[in-house]
Amino acid sequence: MKSILVVCMLLSFSTMAQPYALLITGTYTNGKSEGIYVHRINTKTLEATQLFIAKGIKNPSFIAVSPDKKFVYAVEEVNGDGNSGRVVSYRFDKNEGTLLRINDKPSGGDDPCYIITDKSGRWVIAGNYSSGSLAVLPVSKVGELGSPVTTIRHEGKGTNPERQEKPHVHSTVLNEDNTFLYVPDLGIDKVMIYAFNKTTGALTPASSPFVSVKPGSGPRHFEFSQNGRNAYLIEELTGTVSVFAVNKQNGALNSIQSISGAKPGFNEFMGSADIHLSPDGKFLYTSNRGDANDISIFSVNGTNGKLTYVTSAPVLGKQPRNFCIDPSGNLLLAANQKTGEIVFFQRDKKTGRLTDSGKKILVPEPVCLKWVTL
Repeated sequence: MKSILVVCMLLSFSTMAQPYALLITGTYTNGKSEGIYVHRINTKTLEATQLFIAKGIKNPSFIAVSPDKKFVYAVEEVNGDGNSGRVVSYRFDKNEGTLLRINDKPSGGDDPCYIITDKSGRWVIAGNYSSGSLAVLPVSKVGELGSPVTTIRHEGKGTNPERQEKPHVHSTVLNEDNTFLYVPDLGIDKVMIYAFNKTTGALTPASSPFVSVKPGSGPRHFEFSQNGRNAYLIEELTGTVSVFAVNKQNGALNSIQSISGAKPGFNEFMGSADIHLSPDGKFLYTSNRGDANDISIFSVNGTNGKLTYVTSAPVLGKQPRNFCIDPSGNLLLAANQKTGEIVFFQRDKKTGRLTDSGKKILVPEPVCLKWVTL
């Protein structure tokens, strides 16, 4: 009887200890995609099983997971009358991998392309590309969205007449203290900085309300170091990364470096998109679409946060939009939008370099990847 009990306990423990995670993928639905895809990933074998597709949503190009992992929020990247974008809320069942739609509200503009929750989970903040605007929406305890309580529209234009004819908000990123919101605007070559009131959802210009970058660079996505002392900005039009020292008291950004992610001898269009630090903070990665179709790898100086270019790794597909690094730091997943695949790369923690794992998931028009640990 004791031996049987021991065997049952071991089997139970083995089942519980299975190395699974969930991958949630936002897409563009103009082609074959049906919405938001949820896969279960075996983190040891890298085998993927599709669990669910949240259908009936248009262009859920960016998604956010609530801090308690009970809800998922997605944009509907559509345009029309200047206020056609939507934000959609889902109840998220981690055990089943399902998304149950709760409600939706206006995003405060056209073509929302980025969304986050604040650290408390009480607020959702969306950035609207075509309108150059952003909005703060309240969230109830059951995940229901309210109408925006704050909407801000940027003004101005940049030096590139095709891409910078007006403001284009491309991301909305809160600092770890939940006190300042940073908003890279591709159209005006600025990162706007707002003080965030986590009680009311109000945004007010910080004492240093913005930082400008090189004209024509096109600010896109933004990432903080773990200690919050540095911030990193990927610039779409030039493929460069701007490095900042962060004043944690007033939120101000002081530029300390600008570095290209182009591999030696590459002189074509970079079309950079996403940016992430490794979990240990020792390496930084950027994705490059355009003519590059690769991931740039930088080492990070642990003292001042400055970058050194290491190498570029081909993504084995076309137009790598967003990517994610799993919490262990062993994997980097690249969403190749135009070739309809999510490619798994093994990551060397000592060198930062990437190698093909031989595994991938076929998903039409993948854009945004969110890794959920179970």
